[in-house]
Order: sequence, then C-alpha cells, then structure tokens
Amino acid sequence: MTDSPAAGWTGGRQAFGDFAPGLAHYTDTVLFDEVWERPDLSKRDRSLITVAALAAMGHADQLNFHLAFARANGLTEQELVEAITHLTFYTGWPKGFSAMGVAKTVFTHDDDSKEN
Repeated sequence: MTDSPAAGWTGGRQAFGDFAPGLAHYTDTVLFDEVWERPDLSKRDRSLITVAALAAMGHADQLNFHLAFARANGLTEQELVEAITHLTFYTGWPKGFSAMGVAKTVFTHDDDSKEN
C-alpha cells in the first residue's frame, strides 16, 4: 500500500499542471490530500467505491488508474473482477463489459511488467 497517494500527491500536476493548473490543484490538494485522507473510510473501501462508481457511469478511461490504485490500496484482482461482474447486472452489460475490458488490460499489463 506504499503506492497510495499521501499528502503531497502530484498526479494532477503531472497530468495537467501547465495546461489546467486549477484542476491540478483541486485534484492534488482537495481530492487526494483531503478527501482520500479522511479517516472514516479506509483507502481500500474508497477504492472499491470509486471503481464501482466509475464502472457504473461508464468512465473506462479513469478506470485505468483507479484499478491499479485499488490494488495498491489492498483490493485483489479477484475482488475487483467480482465487483465489476456484480455491477454489470445493475448498471448494464455494455458498461460492465467495458469496465472488465479495462480490468483485463490493466491486470494483464501489470502481470507482464512483473515478469520482466
């Protein structure tokens, strides 16, 4: 769980710092430094909720980061695949299939990286 953002998160700055400094600021300091650090939910639970919300809304592009982040926060691939499978019946087949396609790509790429 050492890959989880902590105070000083810079993902927003790295992605959009020069182009959209306001969005970078809110992403880094409000979302990750404040919201993700609130004590009433674990980062594991926050990741499961986030993956579920992104899959339900069909935001596959954001799932690339959040699936890997969820694993860093303690969720297993098996748990994430099961969550997406379960969500598919409530959110619709196309969204579930899209989310599962991203999960397969992320997890396969991560597995390939570990072997090299």
